[in-house]
Amino acid sequence: MDTQSAAARHLWMHFSRMGNYQENPVPVITRGEGVHVWDDRGRRILDGLAGLFVVQAGHGRQELVEVAAKQASELAYFPIWGYATKPAAELAERLAHLAPGDLNRVFFTTGGGEAVESAWKVAKQYFKLVGKPAKHKVISRAVAYHGTPHGALAITGLPAMKKDFEPLAPGGFRVPNTNLYRHPEFADDLEAFGRWAADRIEEAILFEGADTVAAVVLEPVQNSGGCFTPPPGYFQRVREICDRHDVLLVADEVICAFGRHGTTFASEKFGLQPDLLTCAKGLSSGYSPIAALIASDRVMEPFLGGGVGFAHGYTFGGHPVSAAVALANLDLMEREGLNQRVLDHQDAFRETLSKLLDLPIVGDIRGDGYFWAVELVKDKASRETFNAEERERLVRGFLPGALFERGLYCRPDDRGDVVVQFAPPLIAGQAEFDEIEQILRDTLLEAQKLV
Repeated sequence: MDTQSAAARHLWMHFSRMGNYQENPVPVITRGEGVHVWDDRGRRILDGLAGLFVVQAGHGRQELVEVAAKQASELAYFPIWGYATKPAAELAERLAHLAPGDLNRVFFTTGGGEAVESAWKVAKQYFKLVGKPAKHKVISRAVAYHGTPHGALAITGLPAMKKDFEPLAPGGFRVPNTNLYRHPEFADDLEAFGRWAADRIEEAILFEGADTVAAVVLEPVQNSGGCFTPPPGYFQRVREICDRHDVLLVADEVICAFGRHGTTFASEKFGLQPDLLTCAKGLSSGYSPIAALIASDRVMEPFLGGGVGFAHGYTFGGHPVSAAVALANLDLMEREGLNQRVLDHQDAFRETLSKLLDLPIVGDIRGDGYFWAVELVKDKASRETFNAEERERLVRGFLPGALFERGLYCRPDDRGDVVVQFAPPLIAGQAEFDEIEQILRDTLLEAQKLV
């Protein structure tokens, strides 16, 4: 079989312009090992994005493959619709012990968007059960991405991603994010920036009416827009605001959890204590699809009443093979100390990428752990970004192919301003950081000539 032809004719690739493959070949990835993948031409490519912020433990981990095969041979599938399986129950217990505070009840889904969708439905029903049925709205941040299902997309703060699917579920509202690079007036007082950004959330709650707002949804480090970290005191102030107005605080850790920031859950690193937490991607290092919503005892309590149900679920939620693989992945990460590895190497990653600041096209380097963004600018002094034509030429025309041809897979993105993002497997080290910096430097030197 000619894989490229089959893909071009029959495979509907995600987030892709399918018309591009009428004439251009489809890149085909054939295998992976460690921090690298190979394509069908035999080229070795550094996986600078862990697939899609997923492959924490690296590619080709045979012990995870063997766990999947063993579980499939014993029980390949059974639903958790009123039943339990041993892997699902054990994984729920493990996550409850690892999650911050009293997050003790685990609702499994198959992907992060489904977990966010589930969080909104839980929040709506929770307030109906406690006698506040008007509370249904959700506040999230500008440019934040929270998933593609209709509810999760309504929470997403990216108008261009939503316009083709509107009308969406009503009730999603936006507040400013924590992009310090675009708020230089706060550069000398980060705590003031945190207060300002958090107070915009309270302002939105009061404007909409606290009796109508059910939840605030925030990523510990915001992905879309380019790795926006929280200013000091920000999450603590948001927690106070949510408590004051009886609003549930949801941590969207679909990307941030499972070592990406050097802790199992990034909430604990950044002082965020949520009522609900969504997680996915790194839970199984991508060896089998699984995600989860984790609820606090407070949120779960009214659902335990007699005759109360939650009319929501997924066929493959808590899949026994995926749950078994996730347990083995958590064991592997603990045994190899991958969380501590990230903490030990995050400064070196930042320092290596910061070398790129000598380039006129590089305006900012920001992020945390193994999750970094390089923001590209048209003019460094004014921080001017690119116009629509230049973005098209850079982000969709030049950068992806040029980086890949040089042996680096990462993410050029312009859902906010133009950035290149990196989130390698957690087994990466200085050699990979240096390779990322050198390939990106060579590519950006060419890119400067195009704008």
